[in-house]
Amino acid sequence: MIAMPPTAITVAELPVEPDALQAFALEQNRLACVLWEQLEALQHQIAQANRARFGVSSERLAGQAELFDATTVLPVPPEPAEVPVAGHTRKGRPALPKDLPRKRVEYDLSDEQKAAFDTLERIGEERSETLHYEPSTLTVIEHIRFKYAAKKDGESTIVTASAQPSPLPKSNASASLLANILVNTYVDHLPLNRQEMRYARRGVHLPRATLCEWKLAAAELLEVLLPPLRAHQLQAPRMHVDDTTLPLLEKGRTATRTARLWGYLGAGQREENGVWVDHPPAVVFEFAQSRSGSHPLRYLQKYNGYLQADAYSGHGALYETGNIVEVGCWAHCRRRFFEIAKAQSKPGLAAQALQWIARLYAIESRIKDHTPNIKYAARQTEALPVLTQFRQWLEGNVIGLPAQAPLAKAFGYALRHWQALIRYTESGILLPDNNALERQIRPIALGRANWMFAGSPRGARAAATMYSLLGTARLNGFEPYAWLKDTLEKLPSYPVNRVHELLPLAR
Repeated sequence: MIAMPPTAITVAELPVEPDALQAFALEQNRLACVLWEQLEALQHQIAQANRARFGVSSERLAGQAELFDATTVLPVPPEPAEVPVAGHTRKGRPALPKDLPRKRVEYDLSDEQKAAFDTLERIGEERSETLHYEPSTLTVIEHIRFKYAAKKDGESTIVTASAQPSPLPKSNASASLLANILVNTYVDHLPLNRQEMRYARRGVHLPRATLCEWKLAAAELLEVLLPPLRAHQLQAPRMHVDDTTLPLLEKGRTATRTARLWGYLGAGQREENGVWVDHPPAVVFEFAQSRSGSHPLRYLQKYNGYLQADAYSGHGALYETGNIVEVGCWAHCRRRFFEIAKAQSKPGLAAQALQWIARLYAIESRIKDHTPNIKYAARQTEALPVLTQFRQWLEGNVIGLPAQAPLAKAFGYALRHWQALIRYTESGILLPDNNALERQIRPIALGRANWMFAGSPRGARAAATMYSLLGTARLNGFEPYAWLKDTLEKLPSYPVNRVHELLPLAR
């Protein structure tokens, strides 16, 4: 049914009785307030959609000073700190890394130039450097296995030397080629059709169906590393959890459906004999068909410690176990105020809230490289007083905001989850937000924008495996191609009870 627009009321149709006229005016005022709230909510949604599609990803506002002219008994948001601007320096050419291999090329005077002088004595040399690039090459390695006719104790037999031509059975792809395909896909975000064209330019036709099978089979070979990776990760003092979408195209369907990759990041520090020791960080992604809270509940059922996450209602069962302590995310809280402030022509309450949060992050920026003991002390003495004032400011300014307005929802989010948001001040091993995991999710978003979707659940599981291993390698400072090549060469003959030794973890 199509709703008909209201008709205009003429003067003649207005009530004559004062009580009836007053009731009519109040009803019109109520309707106007409802429509204003709906308009404000729609404007907020449009601004969010436009920013998601056309805007920059950085959550920064142009200017946030001179916001507070009116006097109030509420705490006043802190003024933004002045940022010192460094003087201009000439950049020049970038310095070339000292550890790169170097090839010496010498230049001398020609015989004709030398003949123009009576005597020549070399007194030194001038040195300059250029960075040289050689395109990757494809070569064929012939694996020759020598055979012997052998005799022992009167018995004759044939003995052949062993070899490992490829990590994959019945495949002619070497470990280095498989590593290149995996890095191209999951680090450099290249779809298989572009990789196919790259190999074709080097004179080798590798159909994308072949590349796809090699990619999936190599990921499945590497799956044996996931159980020890999970076991290591679940010993971390601090865990982060979040999820991201994964378009999935299943057999027999013409359109994709939305599946999920659940991400878990374990990290932190623990004190051993009076010394703070880092727990090597590890990230694990798991493919799931839905965003049900049962997935993190199953994965973290044996975990004990702090869990940093957004305020997704599906996480509630995790905290009910009593083994997991909820830690909120200030980045999620800040984002709600930022989206409102970005759409406003003049700074208002949302911009003021951003200044409170900026004060908290200024403290974190100053102490980020210190030990957990120093972080804890700074949060207790500096951050907690700011948080106390911020809470008073929130409670004082939320009064009178329309309940359904985006600003009221932003205020409500902060106040409802306040205890979780301030929990990071209870320990120096905690972080104020979940950005550590969001940084590991970003490569998935970049890849998704290039290869568009996973072609099957098998492909989705392969993506989860590779983003887990390569993300962990990146966190621990491993070069992805070198680690993959070395691991794929060793893995087929490596003892199963020692595969944990191959994990890309800092030791």
